[in-house]
Amino acid sequence: MERTNEMSIEFDSRSCNEGFARVSVAAFCTQLNPTLEEVADVKTAVSEAITNAIIHGYENQVHKIRIECKAAGHELYLTVIDKGKGIADIKKAMEPLFTTRPEWNRSGMGFAFMEAFMDEVVVVSELGCGTEVHMKKTIGRKSHEFPE
Repeated sequence: MERTNEMSIEFDSRSCNEGFARVSVAAFCTQLNPTLEEVADVKTAVSEAITNAIIHGYENQVHKIRIECKAAGHELYLTVIDKGKGIADIKKAMEPLFTTRPEWNRSGMGFAFMEAFMDEVVVVSELGCGTEVHMKKTIGRKSHEFPE
């Protein structure tokens, strides 16, 4: 039987909570015995998803963001959920350098960074209802495993 563990947290969409979210997810993934590089990758991806929710989903208004995490075997599954305005064109939004907020000096690299640091990124969004960013990362490659 595969060992699994899950957690979820919900917090206000304030930029000061981005660090809280990063550290919380990093602490959760330590049960998978990640390398420092893997922890940094996960923290960066979470940071980008949270920032997108705050800036684009909620347009800097304070609402709730939810993170759901699941550890299963050597896989870490993360979902960042907002109930904001949603994304009209997900494919376009995921293009590197595309931003709907150039006046705020947004680089348009949030999804590109998520895709670079995670093994899988799937975005589900509905206008007026919000966005879910589903991410997966394998922690520890087979060559680094130790017997339990």
